[in-house]
Amino acid sequence: MTQELLPQLFKGIALFTPGGDLVYCIDPSKRGRWHLHLCTTLQEILDLPEPPHFLVPCYTATIDHWLDPRTRQIKTFAEAHPTVLRYQALLNAIFDTNNLVWQAAPWKEGICDRMVLSTYRSTFPQLWEDHDLIVRTDLSELEGSPLSQVIPDKKEQQNTPAYVLRLFVAGHSPNTQRILQILHELLEKYLSHPYTLKVIDVLSHPELAEANQISATPTLVKVYPHPVRRVIGDLDNIDRILHMLGAKEQFK
Repeated sequence: MTQELLPQLFKGIALFTPGGDLVYCIDPSKRGRWHLHLCTTLQEILDLPEPPHFLVPCYTATIDHWLDPRTRQIKTFAEAHPTVLRYQALLNAIFDTNNLVWQAAPWKEGICDRMVLSTYRSTFPQLWEDHDLIVRTDLSELEGSPLSQVIPDKKEQQNTPAYVLRLFVAGHSPNTQRILQILHELLEKYLSHPYTLKVIDVLSHPELAEANQISATPTLVKVYPHPVRRVIGDLDNIDRILHMLGAKEQFK
C-alpha cells in the first residue's frame, strides 16, 4: 500500500493484539465493518485455535472519511478504544492522516474489562507476544479467497524473503509521525518483499532500548534478514536506508 493509492473517501478498521501486533483494512466502498475478517486473519497468521473475537471492540480503531452532503467537504471521524490510543502515530501513518487526534471510544465495562481479557491469555498466548506484525488485508481479498493472497502457507513462508524492521522513537511527536509516513512510503515503493515495521517508544519501553543498544532516536533497525543493521538519525536519506536493507542494487 502506497499512500498515494489511498482513496479520498474510505472506511478503515485496525485491530491490535495485546502484544502490539496490527492487522487493518481499508474499504473505499464503505460497505462494512469487517472485524470478523481481521480476527480470522490473526488466527491464520499466529496459528490460533480460533478467531480471537474477544479483541473486538477493546483493541480496535476505526476511521471514516465521508462527504458532507451539505458543505460538499470531506470530513474525518476517527475513534480508537482507550487500550490502543497510544498507537495514534502508527494509525496516522497507515491511514495517511498526518497529525490527526483520535477520539477515545467509550469504555465498555464488562466487555473490555482487563481482568476478563486476561482470562484468554492461557488459550491465546501468541496474542500477548510481539511478532512485529503490521499487516494490511484488502476487502476484495477477504471476500474472494479470504487469506490466500494475504497470508502464504507455511511452506511458502519458509522460502519467501521478508524484512523485519524496528523503528525506535522518543514519544509520539509530529516528527515521529513525519518519519513514519516517510518510511511507509519508502518501503511500499522500493521493497518487493513483505516486511513488518514495529514502532517502539523508548520513553515507554526503556528496557527494549537497552536490550537493542539504542543510544539515540530515531533509529531504524533491520532485524532480519541477517546481518542486523541500523540507521541512526538521518531517516530522510533514502540511499542510506536502502543500503542498510542490503539490497540497494535491486532498486536501481
